Amino acid sequence: MRRIVVEQRGAAPDKLQAAKASDPGNGSASPADVTPSGQSSEELVPVETATVPQEEYDRLKAERDLLFDRLARLQAEFENSRKRESKERADFRDYAVSSAVEQFLPVLDNFQLALKSTGSADQLRTGVELIVRQMEDALRALNVQPVEAVGAAFDPRVHEALEMVERPDLPDHQVFEEVRRGYRIRDRLVRPALVRVASNGQQKEA
Repeated sequence: MRRIVVEQRGAAPDKLQAAKASDPGNGSASPADVTPSGQSSEELVPVETATVPQEEYDRLKAERDLLFDRLARLQAEFENSRKRESKERADFRDYAVSSAVEQFLPVLDNFQLALKSTGSADQLRTGVELIVRQMEDALRALNVQPVEAVGAAFDPRVHEALEMVERPDLPDHQVFEEVRRGYRIRDRLVRPALVRVASNGQQKEA
């Protein structure tokens, strides 16, 4: 569909100047340039403008509404997916923690029984040793292994040196005492072993 609009275009300035120059006496425009109403004539030029048919407009509007609706649905699905993933992550974390706690509940029970015990010091010591072994079994069930310490060469990746002690009877940089046991899960270090390390000056000089 096309619509034609007629707009007026003014006479060129050079023509007006030429008309004035032809009659310098009164400076008025020539009769050819004056309309019956006394106004200067202007050239009428048709201007062509384009309009969108109603059918095309309705189609584009429907497509726009469809895209908006699709965008709103995608945003809602993304938000629901994010919430579902967060809940699944929290559930998995709770399950992992509960599995680990379950291994240590019997150990806690035995500690509480030991506190209520009225036996001798030797009996109490024996009971604590049993609890320690039970704790070590629970750690092994979770793939937690102790870091090798006493007798091993000092390794800064898994050992933390509390002090260096001069020991001419031991190889230089050998761990001879474990102050605090270190642990790791497979290849991941949980905490380093706190150790005392031998220093042998004779080996260093050699």
